[in-house]
Formats: sequence, C-alpha cells, structure tokens
Amino acid sequence: MKVTDILRVKGNTLYTVPPDQLLADAARTMAELDIGSLVVMGHGDLLGMLTFREVIKAVVANGGRFGERLVRSVMDDAPLTCTPATEIDEVRRMMLQTHARYMPVMDKRELMGVISFYDVAKTVVDAQDFENRMLKAYIRDWPAEGTPLPSADGA
Repeated sequence: MKVTDILRVKGNTLYTVPPDQLLADAARTMAELDIGSLVVMGHGDLLGMLTFREVIKAVVANGGRFGERLVRSVMDDAPLTCTPATEIDEVRRMMLQTHARYMPVMDKRELMGVISFYDVAKTVVDAQDFENRMLKAYIRDWPAEGTPLPSADGA
C-alpha cells in the first residue's frame, strides 16, 4: 500500500499559512478547523510545517502568551516529506523514528497533501481487518475433517 492510497480516501484538502502570519492567528485557524498542522507556504514552495507541538513550545517559552511571534520563528523549517509512491510501511517507520505526527506529501515540488500518523495507523488497521476477514472466510470454507479433498485431476 502506498501514500497515494491514503490521499485517495482522505481527499486533498490542504490548509496552509504564510510564514509572516502571526502565530496567534495560525493557532486560531488550527483550533477553528480542528486540525493539528498547517503547511507553511511561500511563493508556491513548501517552507515548513507548523504543528501543535511548535505552537505549544513557543507559547510556553513566552510565558504562556503568543506575543507578536510569527509563524516563521517557530515552524519546522525542514519537515520530513514523502511522495505519493512511498510505501506506507516506510512512512510509518520514518514517522516513528522522528516522532513526526504530520508529513507533507510532495510530487517533485508540488504539495499533494498532508498525512498524519492517525491516517497511517488507520490504513494499517483497516488493511489488517480486511486480511483477517478474508482469512476467517477462508477458514470457514475449509472442508470438515474426514471430508475427502478434491484431487488435482478433479475426481
């Protein structure tokens, strides 16, 4: 399974923010939309990621206030990315190693979407559930003990 499979189900709605936006406004947007990240874009290019992790760190470091801080001052300016063709198992490994909760999906320089650790986990669980149902159906159709198995020649 590949990242493109997640994007196909999830859709490609993107929430972006310019680097010079006030952090307080970006946090308000995240709260209103009930999202955990914003992609920081400038002149059509991915500049970074702003997640609730960076927001919380910045607010705590500033005595519980946003102040006049800009998104660019707290964003992750080197976010981990993947492509639509990246295998889900590879994405899961990368996210676990780096503790990343959100990952922009890039096709060359074009932003295709953002996947979350939740999206990856849900995809893995859904695939396992499907496999389990198929195995149970197969086992249910297993011939009863003592029933002769069909031979290779059909007799």
